[in-house]
Amino acid sequence: MNEKRVVIKVGTNVMTNKDNRIVGPILDELVRQIAALYEDGYAPVLVSSGSAIAGMEVLGECLAKDDATRRQIYSSVGQPRMMRHYYSLFHNHGMRCAQILATKRDFTPGKHRENMINCYEGLLAEGIVPIANEDDAVSLTMSMFSDNDELASLVAELIDADALVILTDTDGLYTGHPDDEDSKRLSNVHHEEAVEHFVQASNKGEGEGRGGMKSKLKIAKQTAKKNIPTYIANGKQKNVIVDILDGKKIGTKFYA
Repeated sequence: MNEKRVVIKVGTNVMTNKDNRIVGPILDELVRQIAALYEDGYAPVLVSSGSAIAGMEVLGECLAKDDATRRQIYSSVGQPRMMRHYYSLFHNHGMRCAQILATKRDFTPGKHRENMINCYEGLLAEGIVPIANEDDAVSLTMSMFSDNDELASLVAELIDADALVILTDTDGLYTGHPDDEDSKRLSNVHHEEAVEHFVQASNKGEGEGRGGMKSKLKIAKQTAKKNIPTYIANGKQKNVIVDILDGKKIGTKFYA
């Protein structure tokens, strides 16, 4: 197959508002862009967070005291809700999507990895958009992905992607806090360039996602080192994915 392959990772902080509620129009804009890429000859894969927040919206307070059990409950309830959203949105664009839930074991060399490759290759050959997420219901704490940024990187490597786009709620990597006037966005970063000191600490609440900018920076560098150009950009910016792949100077690009 000659299509360019792109993995798009969307985090919980992109798809939610300040009250931690999922915003439908943001998901609609995301799917619209994926449909536009597909029409332009791309084979897109979506790595989507949001299941825990979606489950919390349904259940509210959870009786389970154990953090891992609460995560399993929220994610198990929220995952079909997220897929219902995506199924409807892709259907509106005349497209088909499929769910792939994975654990870290599925990426280890051997039969599990071969099986995962066969699944992705089969779906992409049929023109179906795979939507990946961690299988939180069965993942063991000691072998979980650090976050969905890591999952997206592993998927990009698995399918030999031409690019990885990591969507967050900032415009990229800055030399300081993004809100500071004297802080500047870094347009291009080599995978060996020492920029970790620019990263600001962040505190996340339950269900808000595990990955911050520190994780995104680490994953972006690791992925770029494998000759997969990786971008960190603002997922709430209109047309951001299409613009990035059209070569516009948006977000921060990490390269080998």
